[in-house]
Amino acid sequence: MAVEPERLPVFVYGTLRPGQVNHGYHLRGRTVAEEPARLRGAVLYEGPGYPYAVAEPGGEVRGELVSVAPGEYAAVLASLDELEGCGPDGRGEMYVRVGLQVLPERGGAVRAWVYLAADRTARRLRAVGTRVAGGSWPPGPA
Repeated sequence: MAVEPERLPVFVYGTLRPGQVNHGYHLRGRTVAEEPARLRGAVLYEGPGYPYAVAEPGGEVRGELVSVAPGEYAAVLASLDELEGCGPDGRGEMYVRVGLQVLPERGGAVRAWVYLAADRTARRLRAVGTRVAGGSWPPGPA
């Protein structure tokens, strides 16, 4: 019997952010709250049309902390895992889903699901990838 993942909010930093294409497909109308937040200990790298967050001490990624509507949680997490190429255990070749501390703009710290680059992808990005300046995607004026 599969163990259901903990029901944590999700920290989004790329195409799942409000106003981005995958937010509309996977999150719009299925959340109860979305607020600006930061993830410390990670940096962003450019991907082919989307970013990767890579664990790295001293870095910071900007995004949103998304609280999923209770009746939508299982379907939303399954949808996000599929988008990121992860199995029900949160493991995939490009991304892994991990529970990390996120800092909402309102203060405090919240444990949330974050999709980080999987080990092999992270090693490649550290060696030859292009960092996203300012830790916010899409890049541009703040």
